Parts: sequence; C-alpha cells; structure tokens
Amino acid sequence: MAVIEVRVTNRPFLPDPPGEEILYEIRHALGINTIERVRTARVFRFEGIDADTARVLAEKLLAEDVFQIYTIDAPIIRDARVVVEVAYKPGVMNPEAASLIKAARDLGITGLVAADSSREFGFYGPEISDRDVEMILDRLLVNDTVERVIREKPATLLISGLKGHTAVIPLTQMKDEELMDLSRDSLFLNLEEMRAIQDYFRLTGREPTDCEVETLAQTWSEHCGHKTFKARLVVNGKEKKPLLKRLQEATAAANHPLVLSAFVDNSGVMAFYDGWAICGKVETHNSPSAIEPYGGAATGSGGVFRDIMGTGQGARVIASTDMFCFAPPDTPREEIPPGCLSPHYLLRRVVAGVRDYGNRMGIPTNNGSVHFHRDFRAKPTVIVGAYGILPVERCQKGRPRPGDLAVVIGGRTGRDGIHGATFSSGEMTHRTTEVNASAVQIGHPIEEKRMADAIVAASEAGLIRAITDCGAGGFASALGEMGEETGVRVWLERAPLKYQGLKPWEIWLSESQERMVLAVAPENRDRLLEICRRLNVEATVLGEFTGDRRLLVTYGEETVCDLDMQFLHHGLPQRVLSARWQPPELEDPRLPLPENWEETCCRILGHLNVCSKEPIVRMYDHGVQGSCGLPPFGGVNGNGPNDAVVLTPLPGNPAAVIIAHGLNPVLNRIDPYHGSLWAAAEAVSNAVAAGADPAELVLIDNFIWPFPDEESLGALDRAVDACVDFVRATGMPFISGKDSLSSTYRGTGGLVIKIPPVLCVSVFGRLPDVARTVSADFKGPDHTLVLVGKRHLPEMAGSVYYDLAGYLGKNMPRIDLQTVPVVWKILHRAIQEDKILSCHDISHGGLAAALAEMCFGGQVGAHIAIPADVRPDYFLFNETAGCFLVEMAPGVDPAMAFAGIPHLVLGKTALSTEIAVERGGQPLFRISLALLKQAWQRPMNEVFGTVENRG
Repeated sequence: MAVIEVRVTNRPFLPDPPGEEILYEIRHALGINTIERVRTARVFRFEGIDADTARVLAEKLLAEDVFQIYTIDAPIIRDARVVVEVAYKPGVMNPEAASLIKAARDLGITGLVAADSSREFGFYGPEISDRDVEMILDRLLVNDTVERVIREKPATLLISGLKGHTAVIPLTQMKDEELMDLSRDSLFLNLEEMRAIQDYFRLTGREPTDCEVETLAQTWSEHCGHKTFKARLVVNGKEKKPLLKRLQEATAAANHPLVLSAFVDNSGVMAFYDGWAICGKVETHNSPSAIEPYGGAATGSGGVFRDIMGTGQGARVIASTDMFCFAPPDTPREEIPPGCLSPHYLLRRVVAGVRDYGNRMGIPTNNGSVHFHRDFRAKPTVIVGAYGILPVERCQKGRPRPGDLAVVIGGRTGRDGIHGATFSSGEMTHRTTEVNASAVQIGHPIEEKRMADAIVAASEAGLIRAITDCGAGGFASALGEMGEETGVRVWLERAPLKYQGLKPWEIWLSESQERMVLAVAPENRDRLLEICRRLNVEATVLGEFTGDRRLLVTYGEETVCDLDMQFLHHGLPQRVLSARWQPPELEDPRLPLPENWEETCCRILGHLNVCSKEPIVRMYDHGVQGSCGLPPFGGVNGNGPNDAVVLTPLPGNPAAVIIAHGLNPVLNRIDPYHGSLWAAAEAVSNAVAAGADPAELVLIDNFIWPFPDEESLGALDRAVDACVDFVRATGMPFISGKDSLSSTYRGTGGLVIKIPPVLCVSVFGRLPDVARTVSADFKGPDHTLVLVGKRHLPEMAGSVYYDLAGYLGKNMPRIDLQTVPVVWKILHRAIQEDKILSCHDISHGGLAAALAEMCFGGQVGAHIAIPADVRPDYFLFNETAGCFLVEMAPGVDPAMAFAGIPHLVLGKTALSTEIAVERGGQPLFRISLALLKQAWQRPMNEVFGTVENRG
C-alpha cells in the first residue's frame, strides 16, 4: 500500500511560532547568526488510503483554511536554503499517530492502516553552512535517543516483526565475572544479588528465562527496591537503623490524627473535610530527562498523576507541581561532559514536557521552583508531584482476592521504556545515551485523560478492588506487587501491542505509558469494560489472581516466567553499607561592605536562584479546574510571587488544600543535616505564610543523591536524621517519599561529577475556609512592616550573597527546632485573626529579595531601618528559613501580635516607587523598584522570551 503525504504550514504572510522559537534557540543557545528565518511545516503520512481521501483529511482535520495551506505528496517549503525533516524513530511512541487514526475513523474513513507525523524545518539565509545545519540538528532538533532525520519517503509505516522468542540464560554455571558482565549494562545488580539469583535457580534445578532474570532485576532495582534505604548502615563504625525504618518510626510515633495512609500506597493520604481525603506523591524522573528531556519530564508528570489515580480505589488528580535543578543555561559547551545535553536545552525542554502533559490533561501546575548549580551539568534533577482527592471510604490500599481478574486499561505496549527502573538505578556515564536509548518513554496525555475519567467512573461505581499503575517495570512491577500476597497468572499474549515483534520479556517489562492494572471481581468485569468502552479506553483481561503465591506468566503455550513470590519480594539480600561523615574543610570569607548597594541588590535579585520564574509559570495552566484560590503569581498586576498554592477542589465548598515545598541543594554541600532542616523549614514556612495551620500539615520527602559511596551515604545518613528530628520537634509526619540515588556521572579520564545532594520536602494540608489565607503582595502604603523569626546573622554560608562573591562558606543557617514551631503557631493565629495583610517567607536572597518581591506585587515602595549594631549586608541577605516579612493591618500592635517570639519592626510601606534603607538613623541607600524588577526578570526572559511587563 502506498504512503500518502500531507504537508501543512501557515500562510506565508502569517507568523510561524514554532519557527520563531527555533530561531530564538539557534541564536541564543548556539550563537549561530547566519540563519535569518526559520519556517516549519507539519508532515502527516497515511497508509491505506488514496490521495482523494487524504485531501478530505487535510481539509476537515489537518489544515485550517483561514490561516493554513496544504499539499498532497508535494513539497510545501520550496524557497528555503535548506529543508530538513525530523521524526520519531520507528517504535518510539508518537502520541499523534493513534489520534490521527481515531480521528479518521470518526470521520467515516475506512482502510487506513497506519499513520505518522513529523515536522519539516526550512532555514533561510545566504550564508548558511553545512556545519551550521549539522550543529542545529545535533544540538536542537534531533535527540538521537528517540528521533531521526528523514532523508527519503518511507515505503511503509507499518512496524512488523516475527514473534519474539524467550531465551534461556545459562546462569547457574556462570562464574562471577560472567555474572557481572550480564548485569553491567541493563540489570545493575551487584555480585551478591546475582549470586542469590544463581543459587535460587540451582535449587530449582533449571536455568532461568530472560523474562525471569529481567523481572528479578526490576523488582530488586534501587528504583523499586530502595535497597540503600533498607540496608543495614554502619556509620563511622557504628551500626544504625535502616534509613527507611527511621523515617517510618518517626511518622508512627507522631501519630498524627489526620493521617489515613502512610508509606503503603502509591501516595500518602490525609483527612480532608465532609467525608473526603486528599493525597500527595512526589516523584523524580532524572535519568530519562537527562537523555531525552521532553519525554522524560512529560512522562514523569504522567507517572506521578497515575500514582494519584492508583491510590486507594482510585483518586482524582487536582494539582501538579515541579521542582528542577539545572546547571546555568549559559554553561560553556566545553564544560558539558561527553554524553550530556546542554543545560539551556534541558531547561527549555523539561519545562515544555511538564507543560504539555499537565495542560493537555487539564491538570493545573501551580507550585514549583527552579534551582541552579554548575554540578548539575552532567545530570539534572527533575522532580514532579501530584495531589488528588478521593472519598475516605475508598482511601485505603486495596488488596486483590483469589479469583479476581487483572485488567489492564489505557495505552498499548511497545518497546519504549524498557530497562527504565534498572537504568535509573545506575550511575550515568558517557555511554548512557547509547546503551539505554530504550529507557525513554514518550507520553500521550490525552490517552491518560480518558483513562483518568474511566478510573473515577469505575471507582464511583464500586468496581475496583485494587489498582496500581504500570510504572517502573511495567506489568512486572504492577502485577508482581499486586499479586504478592495471593499469586497471579498472566496471559501475556493478550496484551495489546503497538506493533509486533516484541519478545515476551519486553512486553512484560516495557514501561510504555498510560497503563493501569485493576483487580476486579469477575462479576464486575462487564460493567468495567462498558465504562472503558464508553470513554474510549482500551481494556483487556490480562490475568487472574490465584492463591498459590506464585508469579506465573505464559505466552501462548510457553511459560516465560514462574517465580515464587516469597523469593521475588523477600529474596533480595539485605545490603550492609558503610558510611562516613566528615565535615568538608571550608572557611568563611571576610567580605567588605558593598561599595555600590544598587549594584549589589540588583545582582541579588538577578541571581538564577532568586530571579523571577514567571516565564516558566505562564506556560502552565494553573487555573484549569477552576479551583485556584491563591495562584503562583498575584498582586496588582499578577506578577508578585506567592509562597504556596491554595485550591478549593470541591465546587461550592470553601474548604481548601494548600501545597508548598522547600529545597536548597547548596546547603547540603556544607552540612546535609542543617541543609535538610532548612529544606523542611522552608516548605512549612511557605505554607504557613499563606495561612496554613501547622498542626494540619503533612510532609513528603524526595532524596536525590549521588551514587551511594561511603561519603555520599554519610551525607544521606545526616539528612535522614534531620528529617527524623524535624518530625519529633514539630509533630508533622512524612507520609510518602522517594529516593533516587544515582546522580553521579563517571566519564573517561577519571572525571567524576556528583550533584549537590537534594532533599526536596513537599508539604500539603487543609484549610476550612479559603478566605482565611493571605498573599505575599503589599496591600497599600503606610502599613507597618515586621520581621518575624529567629536569625543569627553571621550564618551566611551557602547564601546567594556569598555565591556572588565566589564563596560557599562554612557557617550556614541553623534552624532552631524549639523556636520555629512556636513562630509558625503564632503567625498562623495572627493571620486567622486578620492582623496580617501580607506575608512572605525569607528564603533565597534573604530579606532584601522578600521585600522587593512584596513591593513588586503591591506596586508600592518601602522604607525600612536597619539596627546600628549589625552588618547591614548580613541583615539584608541572610537566608535563615523559618523567618517572615509581614505587613500588619492598621491599628495592630506588633508587640501584642507576636508576643513570645522574635520579631522586629522594620518600617512601613510607602507610596514611592523605591525601597529606601537607613541604618542607625542615617540613609544607607535608595533603589528604584523598576531597576530591581528589571534585574529580577531578566535571566528567565533571556532564556524563554519576555513575559509582558504588566506593571
């Protein structure tokens, strides 16, 4: 059958936004100035229809006559100097392909057997060189992991192949060297673990299949098995409890009355109001994002959404969050290690991936942050979170019963995502992209949206006994975990496939997106299938839960996997790991006072870790479900940042969910104990600043760490101890979490790059009335400003101020765990009593940054006074978390409102458009808000393009 091509582009006299975006990247990311213009076209290919039918599709589906033109089997960009076409590689999920086929079917078109899409780029300019085009393709347009340049029209779009066969691996007779050769590039198991598998099969008297070895490797991976967090840990010669056990015991001891489910389900659950519960989960997608940032980040969001859907007997997703760490976008190419992508490209594509997945599913992305440090240049940190709501009666983790059916719903299975769990458990090297290309998935958010609707409908109908997503490890993970207590038999030949030719173990381990597995009573099967049919969601009975506690997977007449559940889930040898902690040898600098305060303040506001992230936030739809009570940016012109997001998920009900987070990787370079306390304190402070009751908040931990050698384990041990101490001091429990311990790069020539250790603490909770919240923007002139909280000013290490001077420092902020809970409690009471008009926590950039941001939001100035007996630079730029700048309502006495906690009256808001600072009664400096705002907005505007200045 012939392949018909339809090309669509905007009319020549109209703008071409994708082309303009590429031109921006060419000039700003690559520094190429020979390209004068870029024009783009979409290419659609169809197999099984004729040209007349293709014309119908073009006119009714693909091209909008008002502003677009199309061609059939003919070029459409004819006058460009160079034209190239970029497409996904065969076998990589192209979300548009299935949509094209469905749309054609809806139009009554028959005979279409395959479809595909790609994009053409036309480059204009008389001085374009082959080297320029090669660089553009290599660094911007083509990610070799998933994409290719189309050089000739394909003869067919069909991907076909013979049925894959199951291999038997002669493992029982292998020597140690052979075991490790088998493990090195895909299994990522150590010698002791490989020997345990070898001993198991020696006892069974047979050799394993490839499916069995891959299943064990996935289940025992660091990503799925959390081996380091469950290990016996010897720290500086003394054995301590496993890391995970410490966190779980601290949460159990807190015995928080609102916690309904902790550490046992796909997300943690707390009580909301009126018979409802809310749940939260935060995940990482660092490894896939490092090699394919768009797909990696998008499927990170999709995966964490499915964690919410897979909580209890199914929850509805109400919010998305994202926290990123990159190297500076202008990092020189020569400083980027082999096999790694440009930070500029990573930043833009990761943001685009999260943007597209959330926006297309209709899930608001409304809380997040972006952090920068040069040691993320080999591997970024990509954190994505999601929150949901479900009835209390269906919030407990479900368990299948023998005889229940295992039903897979959602997307089809392909080769994409294979080895994702094991790949993300290993260190990154210069060979990572080459060896692990199949570990990247490409998401299909519209498919997931339909599936999400089906899950909610099935849950409301009481049809779901248990549910989980096909995350890392695919069917192996989902069915292996769901059937742990019962056993399960799987008929793998029933799995719907994207294309033929997959081996059984590839079907079993594939991490193709948008798939969930449900345990359903046989009598409910037809009702579930009808719901899925009505919502256009594919559903297939893939297996049955048994009572024999075995994992039995067949493919036709062939048994491809037969494992004892006890060995699969409990046969992993417990690791004994050694850790050591020795404080780094650091010194505090002796800095002179700034000579030019205006320049210093502008540099603080323009620092990458302080500057406005508004161009990123504006790409996200944070109001899509109509629930956003406090948006990411607010104030007079909507460009003043807030500290947390507040949502009202129940229509007509003022009850609200509050979401915030905190992290500061730089501090963990100095001391991960105090850095981790800082992250937890910032997370809670962000929530309290918006009106949250600290007694009704719960926490989520995400540890993103270098590969766990002794040094990194010592740092991790201190971070976990900090979390435990935080729970004990505040009563706030961690109810969900994740660890990702593979952020080390090992290159040729002995190059080793470890990321700054990241602990991201997310916090969520409930508020009875959305009206009892405050935003961070000043509300008017002549209002009293008060600094609230305990600071020790010389604790400047890790600050932006030190970083601008080229120092890290030693004396870092230390959170007083006796004082800060009292500060939160009294601040919350003052907000509820309407004594506070605005509130902003002090974080990166210190008091100066908080003051400027509040001025930006309210479009008013401020006059403040610094005590005569302190260093003014430390006073302005100290970054101790748990401190706040508040605007008091007229007539309120700060001494009464904040009795019993540290506080200082600073000054007042003013009608002027400047910040004026005096010290000891003498003027110190005045700075225009316009100048500060320009510095604050410039960095991200330079990366993403200018956001319209609304004030």
